[in-house]
Formats: sequence, C-alpha cells, structure tokens
Amino acid sequence: MQHLALCIEYDGTSYAGWQRQSNALTIQACVEDALTQCYGMVLPIVGSGRTDAGVHARAQVAHVGIPDTAPLIPSEKIPIALNTRLPAEIRIRAAAIVDADFHARYGAVQREYVYRISTNHSVFTRHFVWTPDLSFDESLLETALRSMEGTHDFTGISKNNPDTASYICNVSACSLEHYEDELRIRIRANRFVYGMCRAIVGAAYTVARGKTSLETLQMILESAERGSQTPLAPAHGLTLNRITYPLPIFQELDVY
Repeated sequence: MQHLALCIEYDGTSYAGWQRQSNALTIQACVEDALTQCYGMVLPIVGSGRTDAGVHARAQVAHVGIPDTAPLIPSEKIPIALNTRLPAEIRIRAAAIVDADFHARYGAVQREYVYRISTNHSVFTRHFVWTPDLSFDESLLETALRSMEGTHDFTGISKNNPDTASYICNVSACSLEHYEDELRIRIRANRFVYGMCRAIVGAAYTVARGKTSLETLQMILESAERGSQTPLAPAHGLTLNRITYPLPIFQELDVY
C-alpha cells in the first residue's frame, strides 16, 4: 500500500466544515469523492484537524492509504489529477509519499491559525476578513491575546464537545500583527479544542471593547468552567495556516 500526505488549501465559505456529514457539503467529502474518481474506489482520508463551517485553510494536511490494486499515479501528478475533479474553492497544493506510520492528526506537533481583522469594509476580502462594526482598543486586544499564552484549560474559552476528554492546550504564541490596514492574530498551539480560536478572538475583543476586564477574562480562563461562555468571533476571519510535524513533508512549499 502507498501512503500519501496531501496539503490542501480551501475557501470554506460555502462548506459545512472539514468533516464529512450525511446532510451537508464538506471539504473532506469533496476530496474523498475526487479520490474515488481518480482511483475507482472509496478511499477515506484523515485530516490534521476539523475546521468549522466557514473556516478556511492554507495548508490543511490529510493522509490516505492507496491500495496496491489501485491505478498507479506518480505523487507529483496527484495534485493535478485531483484538482481537475475538485471545485474551485478546494486545491491540492502538494502530495508526498510518507511512511506507513504517518498520521496527519496524531503526528502533528504544532498547529497555527491566523485570524484577520480590518476596519475597512472591502468586497474583495469580505469572505476572509472580519470587519467589526464597533471600534475597539488595539492595545487591550493585544494584551488580552497575550494572556492566553501558556498551558491552560480552555473549557471556558471554547465550545462544548462531548468527545473531548481534555481541554488542556499549550499555546506557544498568541500575538497581534499589523499588515497595512489589517490586523492578524496568530495563534500557535500543540492542539486546539472545538471553537477555541474563535473563542480566544471573541473573548479578547470583548476586553478590547471595554465590555470585559482583563481580570475577568483571566478568571474565566483559570476557572476551567463553561458557565461564563465567551462569544465566538465570526468563522470567516479564521484560516488554518500551518501544521508542523517532526520532519518536513512538503519540501517545495513555503508552509513548513
């Protein structure tokens, strides 16, 4: 069996998230359908993580096993073969042969998301950038974001998921960057729980608006309780930017 890793880019605007669902269009379903068309058989894929409805990805990683009985397609030709069968919102950036024990989800050592905010409404970025209607203090926003760094239980700053055994995550970076008329929040962690990135941004925004104090935000974070649920920032501003593994997989791409 040939084991492949795929680097996938997508605009999640019109999709119900990554994970295949029986009653909605998802990224995973589209990629698996394209694989079926290429190889003539059902080939399940495993992604590095599940993005919510409306969330995008610059470099989602998934792995798939190709049986020896399947048609042989050189790895460098696989992106072309799949992209001709995928909608325009989904692109396979690269494919690489990996070891049999490679696992896109459990093998990842770090994940990075970027959340984009702008004060200028633009028809050209409206699907990828959140433009809040209300003003906020950038300095307070940055301070609130920095308070998320470190190892914490994010039960109070996430969405409930009954399948999640632990909400403890190590956030190595939660920073605010300036790009012309745009702010970018870069969040890196060893793992993320359901809705965590959007909850971090939403919580920091309430502080930046003066609706919540830094002390209250810290209490919510330290309480590890869901009673004080923080608001979620809109999904469309969020992009899964990078997945890091112990060894680089896609040497030709500037994403690792």
